[in-house]
Amino acid sequence: MPTAAPPLDTLREVETPEGVALTLRAAGPVPRALAWLIDFTLRLGIVWVVAMITTLLGHAGNGVMAVIVFLVYWGYPIALEVLFNGQTLGKRVMGLRVIRDNGAPIGWIPSIVRNLMRSVDMFPAMYGFGLASCLIDRHARRLGDIVAGTLVVHVDPPERVLYAPEVPPLPLPVLLLREEQSALVAFAERAPLITRERQEELANLLAPLTGAAGSLGVQRLFGYANGLLGRR
Repeated sequence: MPTAAPPLDTLREVETPEGVALTLRAAGPVPRALAWLIDFTLRLGIVWVVAMITTLLGHAGNGVMAVIVFLVYWGYPIALEVLFNGQTLGKRVMGLRVIRDNGAPIGWIPSIVRNLMRSVDMFPAMYGFGLASCLIDRHARRLGDIVAGTLVVHVDPPERVLYAPEVPPLPLPVLLLREEQSALVAFAERAPLITRERQEELANLLAPLTGAAGSLGVQRLFGYANGLLGRR
């Protein structure tokens, strides 16, 4: 019986030094390669612009060009990873971030190590060692990540903050259990995400509480929720 191929994006459970459990989604080789390609294009563009300028300096521009190429190639990923929360511009576009393998933010030494190790990951050609390591390692780490103790993960989008519609608060006509109060508030906060017909359908189920049906029942439920939330 054939077995399913291992996923390119895997979960990693870690516990922070503060004892907080985190679930991290390790990024596979495809999004990482696309992020690298974006960064490579940006760096190539920077070098091209600098080269156009340094040609005006004659032979003196050769030394300046060598320094710029060194800084762009080595300094760009290290500086951005450390100063911008583990994200180069390419990683930001792809929604990726480099962190320590214990969930902590990346620092200077790990970033320097993982980027210097690119010279090994690139062998024998086209990031051969790095790609092989990503495919073998269960968390898709290249050799530089394994040596530096780092991990490239997906950045989870910020959760959407939901608010109950602003209607005049109403006192509850009867005493409700804590779970019932929570359900009432949850209905009001999620109401903007569902259709008006569905809102009224749910409100009709609570007609014994509101004494109304349809849109009036929905508005009264919103009022009860705002009352529970302490709005005035």
